[in-house]
This record gives sequence, structure tokens and C-alpha cells, in this order.
Amino acid sequence: MDTRSEVLLRQAQLFQGSMLLVGLAADDLLGRLPNARGWSWHAGDQAALEARFPGRSHFGVTAPTESFDSAVLFLPKSKDLTGYLLNALASRLAGRELYLVGEKRSGVESAAKQLNPFGKPRKLDSARHCQLWQVTVANAPEPVALESLAEEYELPLTEGPLKVVSLPGVFSHGRLDRGTALLLEHLDHLPSGHMLDFGCGAGVLGATVKRRYPDNRVTLLDVDAFAAASSRLTLAANGLEAEVLTGDGIDAAPMDLNCILTNPPFHTGVHTDYQATENLLRKAAKHLQKSGELRVVANSFLRYQPLIEEHLGPCAIKAEGQGFRIYRAKRG
Repeated sequence: MDTRSEVLLRQAQLFQGSMLLVGLAADDLLGRLPNARGWSWHAGDQAALEARFPGRSHFGVTAPTESFDSAVLFLPKSKDLTGYLLNALASRLAGRELYLVGEKRSGVESAAKQLNPFGKPRKLDSARHCQLWQVTVANAPEPVALESLAEEYELPLTEGPLKVVSLPGVFSHGRLDRGTALLLEHLDHLPSGHMLDFGCGAGVLGATVKRRYPDNRVTLLDVDAFAAASSRLTLAANGLEAEVLTGDGIDAAPMDLNCILTNPPFHTGVHTDYQATENLLRKAAKHLQKSGELRVVANSFLRYQPLIEEHLGPCAIKAEGQGFRIYRAKRG
């Protein structure tokens, strides 16, 4: 069981009423707290929770509509996302309890200061390298619309400026990361047909190739509902149409693709996790048509080339710079 869940169960007497567990892990906590309901924006966690506890977990970027007596936020990595979620919860919990739980190395003690506008927070427990904080919401705020927190920037592309819209919690929020910048310089000679932007984030790659190759079908896929929402905003801001999906990795992608483009993730919260990317590299051939192409940008220290060659075919380094490499391979 996740250590944060273990800390909650040390104080289980506090969590017997109807409550919302926000950003919870895909463990047995819902089974131990029968009156609790979950809210997740991670498609993999949501699928696992739904399989074990049907109908007890809500998926999306906004809170479920039903009322609850208290809520627990499992601290996310992003401070901006934490602020949005705390506002969304506190705005509906006047006079009731709001809890924050997180790992010490994730900065939970600092994040607890974000509870100050709502009341006087206090630390209830410190165990398993985690902390649990509580505040009685004396000052319920007005709810803030998620889209009002979006950050926008423009990319000067050959086809004209591309407006990018990113929401709190999305990878490289409000700025272009170096890996994607390198890949944007090397999107030449892509095959025609159906393209996939895997791990789409704010939709930079997907929107760019849809503009550059307007006759191609483009699908954007991310495990995170906030990323999918950002991609939809980016597409709309540029007058582009493409399919946006949420799903847990390449298994959620369409088949018979002509091209997969990706700046793949390798972090989950504060933890390093290569599983989604390695699964992509192992299964890309299954999702690509014959002669379909995989084009990946990744940190130079990540040894992806042997994995690509083992499961897809000969792999060339198309470009490198600023600590990144672009790998290119075709299905034989």
C-alpha cells in the first residue's frame, strides 16, 4: 500500500464519513474506507480503481458534483496544480475538514502553507516519511475556473506562430522544454497517414504536425486528464482539429499508425519511472503499419537505441544537442 495511504489509516477514525480522496494511489484505500470516493486524473490509476471499486472513483479535471463531508488531497508534484485543487476543495467545504498528505521529500511541509488562506492548519501525523495536515475551512474561497489558470505562449514556426495553452500540472507548464524544441526542428519527411503524438502534454507536437501536414489524421494521447484538456485548448486556439485521448500508455493508442512522435515522460511525481516509455518502445511495432516510423527525443543518457533496435528495427540518431538525441526507426 502507498505510504501516504498508510498514514491516513493510522488516523482512520477521522475518515469514516463521506469523503473525497483526491489524487489517491491505486491501492486498497477505498476498500478500507467504505464511505470514501476517489477523484483521479491519471488514466492508469483510474482504470485500476474502477476495476477494483466500480463507480467509486471520478475521472477528470474538475471535482465530482456530489457533496462530501471532508476531503484529502494527496500532494501532487506541481505547486500550481496543488493550488487549483485546494481551491476547488476548500470552496465546497465551509466549516468542514480539508486534509493534505504527502511525502516529506515531495515538499509536503512547504505545501501545507498553501492551506493558510482557508484557516489554521495543523500537522496531525508524521510517519512513513510522510506528513498529514488538517485545516478546518473557516474562509471558503470562491472557486477559480481552471481555464483562468492556463498559461499561454507562442512558438515561431515556419508555418506561422503556434499558440500553446498549458494548464497547471502539465509537463513544462508555460514554456517549451528543450527536448521538444529539438524535435520541432526535425519534423521533416514524416510519412503521410495517421500520426500519434504520444505523451502529448500541452499538444505542442500534435498541433505542429497537424498544421504542417493538414491532410494527415493526428491523434494525441496522454495518461493525464489535465494534459488532454491542455491539448484540446491548444488545438482550439490554433483552429486545428485532431483526436485527443486519455489512456494508460501505448496500449490505449490506435492501431495501424503511420508515425509515432514522442518526447516521452520518465518521471511520475518525484519518482523516476521509465515503464511507460519502455513499454512504448517494445510495442511500437504492433501499432505501426509496415514502414511506419517512430521518432523519439530523449535525454542522451537514456539507452533507448538498443531497445528500439530489438523490438522495431534499425535505429538511427537523427540529431542531438543540449543533452538530447532524436532516434528514428521504421518498422520493417
